[in-house]
Amino acid sequence: MAATMRKFSRLAATARTASSFSTAATVTTTRRHLILQTASYNSKNIPHSYTPQSHWLSSITTGHNSVISYSTATSAARHVDEKYVPNDVVLYQYQACPFCNKVKAFLEYYDIPYKIVEVNPMNKKEIKWSDYKKVPILKVDGEEMVNSSDIIDKMFQRLHPDSVSVDDETQKWLEWVDNHLVHVLSPNIYRSPSEALESFDYITTHGNFSFMDRVVAKYGGAAAMYFVSKKLKKRHNITDERKALYDAAETWVDALKGRQYLGGSEPNLGDLAVFGVLRPIRDLKSGKDMFENTRIGEWFTRMENQMKPNRGTNLPGA
Repeated sequence: MAATMRKFSRLAATARTASSFSTAATVTTTRRHLILQTASYNSKNIPHSYTPQSHWLSSITTGHNSVISYSTATSAARHVDEKYVPNDVVLYQYQACPFCNKVKAFLEYYDIPYKIVEVNPMNKKEIKWSDYKKVPILKVDGEEMVNSSDIIDKMFQRLHPDSVSVDDETQKWLEWVDNHLVHVLSPNIYRSPSEALESFDYITTHGNFSFMDRVVAKYGGAAAMYFVSKKLKKRHNITDERKALYDAAETWVDALKGRQYLGGSEPNLGDLAVFGVLRPIRDLKSGKDMFENTRIGEWFTRMENQMKPNRGTNLPGA
């Protein structure tokens, strides 16, 4: 009898060992299958983009009701078991575009090296090769991706192929960024002719433009955006631009509820979206006023410290 019991014990141990190997193999196979699936992932195009000149701000005023697939983890989970590393990433952008900066914040947080092509906002010749005439456009190993939230969705899925839907709190603030915060920015950035010109100073130092292109882009763009911002102010019932900006900043700080980040101890996708959208105004008069008159500075500095520097270079226009 004792010999029989010992035999059953050995068989049970063998079965448990075999089961563990089988489970591990299944998990590995499933993970690889998910990675292959996400290589052809194609989510809905969400209009989170900038378009030049006459179409420049039209995309900012669109609604954003799509639920985006992200991780339910509290943080953005920067470290993953099998990291997706693209070989060649090129961002077609405007330096001052909030949607472009939202994509850049994601790339820099996840330490994904990328190159930049600065697009001339007046003639957009740098993206003449594309049927899509807005920015951002991200080319990843030759694949064209458009719309900021769609780009982030695809890239996040490739980094986290086993992720599921975003938690309700993060989803709420992602929608707040696209449906409210971006609409507050333009009336502040282009509040006066001098502030509008200040926002286009980057044209003189970014991009491979001719002297005449720089002049036309700076003064023509600033004039156009000054008048567009007045229409946006009226459309979104903004009476006091600065107060609306300060209120938005304070609303975000209140949302943190004393946490370092919305994600807790590490930023999540809500943090990255708010930071990315606000970053282009950091050194403008509107941004300086915001930091002086609200509590957002400490959180913003923490987010800056989370970013990895862009290891790419500025490229000539395609």
